[in-house]
Amino acid sequence: MAKTGMYVGLDIGTTSVKVVVAEYIEGQMNIIGVGNAKSEGINRGIVIDIDKTVQAIQRAVAQAEEKAGIQIRNVCVGLPANLLEVEDCQGMIAVNNESKEITDEDVRNVASAALVRSVPPERQIITILPQDFTVDGFEGIKDPRGMIGVRLEMNASIFTGPKTVIHNVRKCVEQAGLFISEMIITPLALTSSILSDGEQDFGTTVIDIGGGQTTVAVMHDKQLKFTYVNQEGGEFVTKDISTVLNTSFKNAEALKINYGDAYPERTSTSEEFPVDVIGQSEPVNVDERYLSEIIEARIEQIFVKAKEALDEIEALELPGGIVLSGGAASLPGVVELAQEIFDVNVKLHVPNHMGLRNPVFTNVISILEYAAELGDVYQLTKSAVTGETPQVEQSSQAYTREPAYEQPAPTYEPEEPAYQEPNDPEPSEGFGDKVKNFFSNIFE
Repeated sequence: MAKTGMYVGLDIGTTSVKVVVAEYIEGQMNIIGVGNAKSEGINRGIVIDIDKTVQAIQRAVAQAEEKAGIQIRNVCVGLPANLLEVEDCQGMIAVNNESKEITDEDVRNVASAALVRSVPPERQIITILPQDFTVDGFEGIKDPRGMIGVRLEMNASIFTGPKTVIHNVRKCVEQAGLFISEMIITPLALTSSILSDGEQDFGTTVIDIGGGQTTVAVMHDKQLKFTYVNQEGGEFVTKDISTVLNTSFKNAEALKINYGDAYPERTSTSEEFPVDVIGQSEPVNVDERYLSEIIEARIEQIFVKAKEALDEIEALELPGGIVLSGGAASLPGVVELAQEIFDVNVKLHVPNHMGLRNPVFTNVISILEYAAELGDVYQLTKSAVTGETPQVEQSSQAYTREPAYEQPAPTYEPEEPAYQEPNDPEPSEGFGDKVKNFFSNIFE
């Protein structure tokens, strides 16, 4: 169940930076602010100019602040899947508590035990995601705290990525005057958010066609098993149109949006439209079929490369088929072309939130929804990676409902940890203690 509170998602994309502010009330998400700014410091999903990326983030945040009537301080930012690696791990410890009752500290310790491994110097552990716990041989436990046992084990997934990518994203967000409350792997959030329980369990592939790159993610047994990134996306389609028709990039983008179709069989050679060609005083007529063939060539190349990667792991045999997302996936004919190439069931995911019913917002909405579902156990295991004191009872309430223009400009200053370990307080006698003592006597 999602928490009650306010969350801000930040998606730093190649073509645009998107910010969405959502308020959760009893698990129901309400979008209260949206910002969307053109991105100029990103190339193929990677930060290449920190200053320009910071400016784009600030513009998007300012739009969201104005619409939501709040000042944004904390954000949940998405990390791209570039060179992402997923690895299973296990940890085991002996419970230290004299009463043998498993505590927050035990959960942190078993996560630390699972993290004992060598990581190449150019890579960094992003997070550890617990799958289940085992207490004295009893498996499948999601939250072992409060249980009695002498041996605690944990099965988890470790996500690692390039230090350069992680550092640059963090640097840009912090220089924009924001604090990162959660750094979330975008394909993990995407597959967890847009797929049903059955699709996550039996296995489904998600292909996100963004502006600068295409990300392929496979989820099976409710775990992210595989990611693949192709450095081609919707912008490459526009560049192809611009090059072949000898027109400007702006005109090519307009042609793609207004007349484009990725499936030539559905188009006609009799339907024509004027194109402003560089070096010619008069527009040149181009038929719909010719434009479609240009678009098809690039989209087909993207899909063929994805198919080659998926065939290596036999992912196309999973019953869930393929779910398409991303701005370029909404181009007419893309679903039909994908079905022809992959020969599996293909569908397009479109967000159903009012005002955001466009695939370009799928990633940022997924980041929001995933962050809201993160529980206390995740916060405890994450603290084993970050070394920070976990704030297991926070609800991301780092915002003010007052108008943004009445607030000072946000600055990034590390705050004192809100959570402090208790100094062995004296237990109070109550009904809960009597019940605990009763079960303790039974297991002793």
